[in-house]
Formats: sequence, structure tokens, C-alpha cells
Amino acid sequence: MLSSAENFSSALESSSSFWKYSNGEYILGADISRFQEYEAAGYTLYDTDGKEKSIFEILRNHGFNYIRLKTFVAPQSPYGYAASGCDVANAYGNFPFAGKDSLISYAKRVKDAGFGLLVDIHYSDNWADPGKQHVPYPWRNITDVDEMADSVYAYTYDLISSLQAAGALPDMVQVGNEITNGMIRHAPSTDCWGSDTAALNLSVNGGMGSAQGVQNTAKYLKSGFAAVKAVSNSIVTMAHIESPQNTATVEWWLKSIVQNQGVNFDVMGFSAYKSYSHGNPSGWKTLIQNLSKTYSGMKFVIAEYNGGNSDGSYNYDDARYETLDAMKSTSASLGAFFWEPASGGAWGESMFTWNGKSQLVASEKDFEEFDRFASEWGLL
Repeated sequence: MLSSAENFSSALESSSSFWKYSNGEYILGADISRFQEYEAAGYTLYDTDGKEKSIFEILRNHGFNYIRLKTFVAPQSPYGYAASGCDVANAYGNFPFAGKDSLISYAKRVKDAGFGLLVDIHYSDNWADPGKQHVPYPWRNITDVDEMADSVYAYTYDLISSLQAAGALPDMVQVGNEITNGMIRHAPSTDCWGSDTAALNLSVNGGMGSAQGVQNTAKYLKSGFAAVKAVSNSIVTMAHIESPQNTATVEWWLKSIVQNQGVNFDVMGFSAYKSYSHGNPSGWKTLIQNLSKTYSGMKFVIAEYNGGNSDGSYNYDDARYETLDAMKSTSASLGAFFWEPASGGAWGESMFTWNGKSQLVASEKDFEEFDRFASEWGLL
């Protein structure tokens, strides 16, 4: 495990006129993957002061310093994220959003703007989450676990080395998305929403419900992490699960993967949504404090949160501020990432309002908690 400050050290940009995230600084992050789609559709963005700005300018003006971007293996494959006839292609055109080229293009802008960069690899062609982890279409006929692990390695190495060649080397890479139940465990989807979760061949199935599945997921994680480190040992590696309120499940997962299978990574990330009954910031803080006693070399982040208490709503009860503050006051935590600022849904409310069909306006009421936190902790 990497545990010392040297793993997160770097120099500030020498020019005082250009801000740049400094590794080791508290992470006030956001996943803005869909903003590339909004921009392609011609949407304009406005800050809380009413002035038109880029999403990077807006976030930096409110103290944000780190960006998370998702990516899929083959999003234009049948029933992939950007497949013809599916929602994203219908709304924004037949462009491989969230694919390799799309990621590189947007990652370069993230780095050019001075932000830290976390790349979230789903190892699927569409959303991978607790209920579905569809095998990527190009790997659908693989029936040997070592061949599947080799595919994970080759894909990951190509992706990260391509980012490096483009001048957009990630600061952190997440291998797998919400993999409490395991990764690469379902056959390819046959609809745009991944609702048909047929089990993958047992020889390569990464479902954590069996000893073989645990071993398979561990093998895939080892391959992914090894590929990242082969490109650059300076990149911080992250595993990501959900439901941090289930302490026993979290402890079981870490024991199964880290202690029993010997998977080595730097950061443990959690999806932590109040509206999904994932608990509250004080509970997440306690969990991290307790885990850090067992895993002393490990750091922790809240990889996704919103603060909303119910579908499409936020009570403005300081839950967002409290999430950031709880992580800031925990020495084992690196910070937290707000999920999709302009998207509202079951996870909570958007931080932008839609003015007609082509304008996104930052809500002063929504950004106030971030302004307050960033001001108090010197992030502005």
C-alpha cells in the first residue's frame, strides 16, 4: 500500500498567474462527464454572477480543484452508451461520448485548466453499477479468465498510455465502478438500459457471490492496477464500491479482495448517497476512521455524492457542506466528488437550472455551501 505523503506530492505551477491543483491538496471534486455532451449540443453555461463561462471556470470560481471523468470500453457497440438508437446518440448525435477519443479530448481540457484528473473506468460499454456489470462487447466470446484478465490489462494500458501521450496523464485512476458485487459478471446487454442482466460464463464471471467469482474479480483488479502503474507509478489507483452504511459488507469486501486475494491499490472510494439510504456524513467519517486502523496504508474518498434526501430534491440542510467537512477532518480521507452537477434524479437535485433548452445557469443557492467550505479551508 502507498501511505506516505510522497505518493501525493508535486510542485505548484511556477507561474503565479496560472492556478494548478497541487497533489496532496484536499480534493473538492466533481464528475462532469456529461458536460462534454452539453457543449456538443451547443448549450451555454452561466455562473452565479450571470456571466457566461466554461464549466472549468465555474467550478474553479467556487473552489473545486479536481475532475472525475467516466469512460466505457466500446460505447458505440450494440446497446452501448453511445450506440445508435440509444438515448445519448438520439440526444447528442452519433459521437462516441465516454469512449477513448472522447475521454482524451476532454481530459486534455481538464489538465490544461489546472485541475487534478480522476479517470473512472467502467469495464463495460454502458453504465456499470451494483445491479449490472456487462462484459464489453469486444470481449463477449472470451471464456478463459486469464484471457479476460489480459484484455483488461491491454485495454487499460492502451487507454492510460494514450492519455499520457496526449499530455493528459491522470492523477488517479479508478479500476471498476461500484463493484461491491464484483466486476465483469453479466453477458452483453440487449437493450439500451442494461435491464437484461444474464449471468456471464462461470469461468470468467466476476460475481462476488462465489469463491471463483471473488478470485476472478481480484484477477481483473490486479490486471487493471498493474497496467496503470506500468504507464506511470505516480498515478494513484482506486477501487470503488457503494453502500458505505453496510459496515460489515465493506469490511467483507476489503478482507476478500485485499487480505485474502492480495490486491494492492492506493485509495478506497465509496458512492455515498443519502437518498439511496447510504447513511450520512458523520457515519462515513466513522467508517473511514475505523477502516484506516486496519488498512493503515490506504487512503479514502467519497467518489460520488449529492446530498439529496429523496428523488430529484435537496433540502438545503448543509448535507453537501457536511460531507466535505467530514472528509476534511479525517486524516485518512483525500476528499469527495460531487456527482454530475447539472443532473438531477433519484440521487438528488441538480446544482444548475435549465433556462430553456440551451442554457445552464449555476444556482447561487446550490453553490453557497461549496463557497463557504472553500473559503473556510483556503481553496479559493
